[in-house]
Amino acid sequence: MKRLSIIRHALVVAATMVVAAAATSCSDAENEYSSYPCRFVFNTARHGQSAALMSAMTGTGVFCKVTTVMEGGARYYRFSNNAGLTDKVIFTKEDQETTVLLGTNSSIIVGFGNLDDPKQIYAYDGECPNCFSPEAIPVKSRPLTLTPAGLATCAVCHREYTLNGGGGVVSGDRGARLRRFHASWSADGVLAVVN
Repeated sequence: MKRLSIIRHALVVAATMVVAAAATSCSDAENEYSSYPCRFVFNTARHGQSAALMSAMTGTGVFCKVTTVMEGGARYYRFSNNAGLTDKVIFTKEDQETTVLLGTNSSIIVGFGNLDDPKQIYAYDGECPNCFSPEAIPVKSRPLTLTPAGLATCAVCHREYTLNGGGGVVSGDRGARLRRFHASWSADGVLAVVN
């Protein structure tokens, strides 16, 4: 009888561990996305074309960093991709009247991975998740740099992250994955990154 009780207890513990492991993997998937607000909607019909952005949206393995700049009193989107293209597009009236939020420190990285079938769009925060802290005083930018090989690198911690496969660390010390945002690309040329 005592032996049967021990076996039942062992089975209950094992079942509890399986349920806990399943719950952990679900929450890991949920935590893959940043809780930080992001709002970027770029309609190529209204804004015009950006060669740097379009190469990322129409191919795979090309990623584009999106930031904003002020020049001559006007605000622009600046697009730079890992294939060497850089251009800018002026804000529309609608952009000026709405809140545009580009990640934790005003930059995001977008593109379609080349490891997925069907292809999947990725949108990442443009700051290193292991070095940048929005709560730090003063806030210090830790921007990621794009490489032709489809990696994002941090000049501070020297980690390299894969952009094609979900933002994991592929070189350097172990650490957090890149922060992701929900993104979509429509057939009529609208990129939406919203969190």
